[in-house]
Amino acid sequence: MRGPSLISARQINSLDDISVYGNTRHDSEEQVPEMSSPDAHPVLVPKDLENYTATTHFILLGFPTRLAMQRLLFLAFLVAYLLTLLENFLIILAIRSDGQLHKPMYFFLSHLSFLEMWYVTVISPKMLVDFLSWDKSISFQGCMTQLYFFVTFVCTEYILLAVMAFDRYVAICNPLRYPVIMTTRLCGVLAGGCWLCGLVTAMIKMVFIARLHYCGTPRINHYFCDISPLLNVSCEDSAQAELVDFFLALMVIAVPLCVVVTSYIIILTTILKIPSAQGRQKAFSTCASHLTVVTLFYSTTLFTYTRPKLMYAYNSNKVVSVLYTVIVPLLNPIIYCLRNREVKTALKKTILCRGSGVREDA
Repeated sequence: MRGPSLISARQINSLDDISVYGNTRHDSEEQVPEMSSPDAHPVLVPKDLENYTATTHFILLGFPTRLAMQRLLFLAFLVAYLLTLLENFLIILAIRSDGQLHKPMYFFLSHLSFLEMWYVTVISPKMLVDFLSWDKSISFQGCMTQLYFFVTFVCTEYILLAVMAFDRYVAICNPLRYPVIMTTRLCGVLAGGCWLCGLVTAMIKMVFIARLHYCGTPRINHYFCDISPLLNVSCEDSAQAELVDFFLALMVIAVPLCVVVTSYIIILTTILKIPSAQGRQKAFSTCASHLTVVTLFYSTTLFTYTRPKLMYAYNSNKVVSVLYTVIVPLLNPIIYCLRNREVKTALKKTILCRGSGVREDA
């Protein structure tokens, strides 16, 4: 975590510094030491906080490239965004219209698709506008709103993927009791619990992040408002906010990950005990799609949020963030379609406007 570097006096020698730090000049004050990174800000001592100028806007640095590359990135991300919305919408429509898919596994899949439609919508529209605009500012309220919903959807997805792993565990390891255990009521409670945990976790994080002091117009070295870049531009000690963020992230990431790993260890052990090769292949195919999605999502997000802050200087966090905010939501529906024959059949019926009216209760 970023340690508190206390500064007892402030002096600003240029108009650019005034726009960033929001302080007035006093001849008797000492000069502010040069910051070690472009998005870092001096930490104010408590008595200095009374004189600071509250920020009303942030500047998102995004992807600083040439104009031609900006337009190319705009087209690429626009196509990815529209395809993500279309793919996930078709999956939701197929699950609702085909009675063969009215099962717990597809119930949770529809929630995942719905979540990822909003997940990309929180980030992509603003990012696309910034590609075509010289004004890359975002209001304080807009930044906090974007961060709140982004954290909500990320936390919800972590827990939802764990619930889906538990569903696969029950289906493969206890197939005879599966209809009794995974009832419609339990599925609704589990899905609602995922959303509730995501909302509450995001709310707690926002209480500590939004009350930090951000001086002047800070420049965020990212293409959207994320937690680490915001903590880096705070002009007061953010140790408490970082501690809360770390503890909640540990709960939201580590606990679901343990559930996923434990479930799949038992699943693989059970599959290996199946005598026939055809039976093993059929059992593994029911969870292969989910395992692939879990691997993609966890590997990219864990790399971003668990690596040392020393690596932030290489801006690799923005590249990796593109993977889990743009690429993974785009690939998830494709992965489920390629590996699941029931989903492919339902999508064909949906596209050809031939639905199935038979419903199977969980």
